[in-house]
Amino acid sequence: MSELRENEQKTLNALKNAGGKGTVEDVMREADLAHAAVMRAALSLETRGLIKVHESKRMRIYLNDEGKRYAIHGLPERTLANTLISLGGEASIDEVIEASNLSRQIATIALGWMIRKGWARIDKENRRLRIIGKPERGLDERVIETINKRGSVFLDELDRESVDIIKTLKRRRIIEVDEEITRELELTDEGWKLARTSIKLIEEVSQLTPEIIRSGRWKEIRIRRFNVEAPGPIIYPGKIHPAQEVIQEIREIFLEMGFTEIRGPIVETAFWNFDALFQPQDHPAREMMDTFYLTYPSMGDLPKEDIVRKVAKTHENGWTTGSTGWGYKWKREEAKRLILRTHTTAVTIKYLAEHKDPPLKVFSIDRVYRNEKVDYKHLAEFHQIEGIVMDRRVTLRDLMGILKEFYSKLGLKKVQFWPSYFPYTEPSAQSTVYIPKLKAWFELCGMGLFRPEVLRPLGIKHPVLAWGGGLERLIMLKLAVDDVRFLYKNDLGWIRRSPICQ
Repeated sequence: MSELRENEQKTLNALKNAGGKGTVEDVMREADLAHAAVMRAALSLETRGLIKVHESKRMRIYLNDEGKRYAIHGLPERTLANTLISLGGEASIDEVIEASNLSRQIATIALGWMIRKGWARIDKENRRLRIIGKPERGLDERVIETINKRGSVFLDELDRESVDIIKTLKRRRIIEVDEEITRELELTDEGWKLARTSIKLIEEVSQLTPEIIRSGRWKEIRIRRFNVEAPGPIIYPGKIHPAQEVIQEIREIFLEMGFTEIRGPIVETAFWNFDALFQPQDHPAREMMDTFYLTYPSMGDLPKEDIVRKVAKTHENGWTTGSTGWGYKWKREEAKRLILRTHTTAVTIKYLAEHKDPPLKVFSIDRVYRNEKVDYKHLAEFHQIEGIVMDRRVTLRDLMGILKEFYSKLGLKKVQFWPSYFPYTEPSAQSTVYIPKLKAWFELCGMGLFRPEVLRPLGIKHPVLAWGGGLERLIMLKLAVDDVRFLYKNDLGWIRRSPICQ
């Protein structure tokens, strides 16, 4: 067996002097050691089989500030009863409450306890209160007095009736209950054998100081050995929420690829959210069941008249885009309505209208709002990732290459694209990626080239690649979460367990 450390020697001697058994506090007093030092020594001695550590849990009960006040002045129902007696044993409820100097809230609770304890009776017709006999001193009052005198009591010291009273006092928020762990150390047979031998205390130091070296004491003392393989305490440092960490990773990937991030307002006009994207004003997605409309203010400003006029004509008859339009009378008032944006395309299309010259590479990661029924895969408020590229002669092939590179940087190597339909892009496709852990393909975002009906009214003459989709699905795949609501539950245990580097 290796040599004992100084504090281990002191702990063994203290237990031997105590007859082989003692609490941690007993050893602390006998050996003149701190609690942490005794516990470290006890853990090491227990590992060597020299002592046993017995642990017991006890519930300590003490009065909170309110309970201490009641211990001195009496429970509020006692105050109310004494007031009623001083008023002759019968009075109106309001009169008793006013005379008792109790707050209306406390007095109402006290009144209930008076009736429950059988101290008084209420005449409901005229709201008068009448005392019944002499209110006896109850067990709850005696328990409060005992706790107040002793400072605190242990639950296992009380009889069964008092334990039931403790439950009531806890519900009334008069007492506090804390779990107290008591540890007792006991020498084993091996520990006794070693303790009976003469244990010579050898001084240990945790570090060499210049004074120890100069004085020559380093020849006599022993340098404390440290077990560098011993598990340390679990530390929970402050860190970014796992979902936000994935968002930050995605943001950095786009910046690495030469994109610029843009942001826009949460509240937007229906013009930029729908009309500028060639979505008809009678489209079902614009109804209240899909979109959050503002009540006040309900209307916003439209952009320049030239843009409004061209968008209106495109909706009505196609204007000069080569389209036949939607064939209805476009309404300004409908386009002015203020909404919570339903997609970040409202941000990118507005930015595009102000930056018409190529090349242009921008992306947006932000919150959007839809009137969805919340379930395991839908939220009314969620994140959307969106991007556009405008340049001369760019094609759908370029867009497929951009998204393949993006997914590759996220660790998703297998990507496929399927022809699809989206209202404001043509041609359009759906990107799907293969998740090896789940052995399945998942749809992640829609993509395509903006239609002429979108670009020409804004004065844009070059092709624009666009893609977008909900971000929560990607976050769930990265974090192995199968219920989107869990991301925003703020489960502290899950947040602590999630690695900083995914």
